[in-house]
Amino acid sequence: MHSLFLRIFMLFWVAMAIIVGGSIAATFTITAREYESPELQRRPPVAIQASEILAQGGSGALKSWLDSNRNSIPGRDLYIIGPDGADIAGRRLSEGAARRMKFFNRDEFANHPGNFRGNRAAPQLVAADGTHYSVLLVPRRPSIFGALSLPEISLTILCIALVVSALTSCWLAQHLSSPIRRIQEGARALASENLDVRVSAGLEGRKDELAVLARDFDAMAAQLRANRGAITQLLCDISHELRSPLARMRVALGLARQPPADLSRQLDRLEREIERLDALISQVLKLARLHGTEAPFVRESFELDDVVEEVVRDANFEGAAKNCQVRLEGAANAAINGNRDLVRSAIENVLRNAVRYSPHDAPVDVVLKRVAAGIEILVRDRGPGVPAAELERIFEPFYRVAESRDRDSGGEGIGLAITAQVMKTQGGSAGAANIQGGGLEVRLFFAA
Repeated sequence: MHSLFLRIFMLFWVAMAIIVGGSIAATFTITAREYESPELQRRPPVAIQASEILAQGGSGALKSWLDSNRNSIPGRDLYIIGPDGADIAGRRLSEGAARRMKFFNRDEFANHPGNFRGNRAAPQLVAADGTHYSVLLVPRRPSIFGALSLPEISLTILCIALVVSALTSCWLAQHLSSPIRRIQEGARALASENLDVRVSAGLEGRKDELAVLARDFDAMAAQLRANRGAITQLLCDISHELRSPLARMRVALGLARQPPADLSRQLDRLEREIERLDALISQVLKLARLHGTEAPFVRESFELDDVVEEVVRDANFEGAAKNCQVRLEGAANAAINGNRDLVRSAIENVLRNAVRYSPHDAPVDVVLKRVAAGIEILVRDRGPGVPAAELERIFEPFYRVAESRDRDSGGEGIGLAITAQVMKTQGGSAGAANIQGGGLEVRLFFAA
């Protein structure tokens, strides 16, 4: 049972079955004791008293005694039946008394006046004048519930229901509240910045909604921990990226101050570093803007083929220096709704990376095609590829496959991160895979 609904439903019916079964067993047990044994034990003394009264005072005294003792036995009615088959006190016989009288008047009973049941169930009184009277002591049933109306049975059933419902409620409360308390404590720990907290321990065997919630909580905590680590690493990377051009600017400034100095050359160096700083800051701001909760980007409908062709032309211009030809295959022939500039930037980042890492005289292929769920752009280069363990990390900010952070091995490490975030805002995705025989394939997917 993987659902809380099924568990609660089954528990409810199990509890109901126990209560009903216990009630039936208690009713049979108490009824057997109340309707048979006590009755058989108490009737002879009542008959003896009635016989003594009849012998001493006659039928009038017997009637007076009956009027004063009719309710002397709790839960039972006492009748004394005269020769005419009616109660001598003039009361109407109850249904149970009438059934007994009918039973006693059967031929089988009349033919065996001396058997045990006849003597004990309906003692006979004989007056001085020879008149016969029958003593009946029958259970009183004041409600339509019959035996259930007896105080002992009602109280027993109530106790059974209370005990079973209490145990069931206790188990259910513990079953439901245990993971909730864990999640509550975990939430407090997260609020206290303890990102190592986990709450699903001990719930591995459960598959209901609360167990799933606990595992989702753990996944959220792990993601928060990873995000904190990523933010810390991002700050370190940004600091490094900003410090590197500043250090070169400081060196250029120092050289410019030393005579004889090539002032024009050092100023050019300063200008290049300032431009790099400006580009880096623009990229960081762009990435931060894409990660923002609000999306302030203007969306419009545009032809994706036109954007891809435009980016391919620019990439061919850049690749001409190393005789790297960018070849476009296929067409989508479809318009998408999004921000044209961001989509162009995402495709351009991937294509420029492909051209940068492709060897001389090696082509870069761009495949544009429609698939069942949307549109797909594949960019394949002939470069060294990426280690399989790092394929997902190339879309992280400032991540470079090479251990060296020299820009000769690549750019700032933000381009693919921007691409991944742009694809996310467009409702698509970005992924990478190594090509058999060498090279890297980057897949950009736009949902239909």
